[in-house]
Amino acid sequence: MAEDAWNVGAGLEGRGVIVTGAAGGIGRAIVRAFATTGARVLAVDVDQSKLDLVLAECPGQGHASLVVDLTDLSCHQALVEHAVAELGGAFALAHAAAVLRRRSDINAVTEEDWDFQLDTNLKATFFLCRTMAAEMGRNDTTNGSRGRIILFSSQGWWTGGFGGSVVYAASKGGIVSMARGLARTYGPKGITVNAVSPGQINTPMLLTDLDPAVYERMTKETPLGYVGEPDDIAGVVVFLASDHARYISGATINVSGGFLMY
Repeated sequence: MAEDAWNVGAGLEGRGVIVTGAAGGIGRAIVRAFATTGARVLAVDVDQSKLDLVLAECPGQGHASLVVDLTDLSCHQALVEHAVAELGGAFALAHAAAVLRRRSDINAVTEEDWDFQLDTNLKATFFLCRTMAAEMGRNDTTNGSRGRIILFSSQGWWTGGFGGSVVYAASKGGIVSMARGLARTYGPKGITVNAVSPGQINTPMLLTDLDPAVYERMTKETPLGYVGEPDDIAGVVVFLASDHARYISGATINVSGGFLMY
């Protein structure tokens, strides 16, 4: 790459990118960030009105949206086919869709609480990645890569979670192991798989049912001393999807302001 052509989203112009959880705080920032690189984005979530607002913020052309409940595994193939038809291909998946249900008393956690979070955060992730990888395997190899899969963990995978999020943390620990396993499986096909692990990020999910004392304690224990914004995550995701990250796979990128160090 010539020096005068350097940009953080190198290789993404004109590429098809799928972003799930696109109407959430982090997902919305990721959609906008990909759009600025010249990528064509399929924004996926469960509320069309919110998706319309996300796409209205995006520069460029050729973007699309799709309402999907990812826990319905039968819809995954249709989602990928829709992306190919609308975007002209599917090079990258940024899978930000997730749910959190806090229970301050662990004895109050129900089987339904467990299934709701594990089915969305872990089970759906595995099957969507498998479907995406099959499509990516058909892509032409560019710089040795046919595709990028970017998953989302959480600081909770390391700490065990705070504020009644034990089940959520368990699901996110599974994401780290899954990303490593998928990286080994799909590396020979020219597909990289990585995970991003956010710390405290200013989103509705973080603040839902969170004890203010826990929020303040975590902020004080973060060396940078403040809560991050969704754009702090989006830049990392764009980098992982770009040509610059073509030799990174199986990694979990810690974006926590120093709250975690590994």
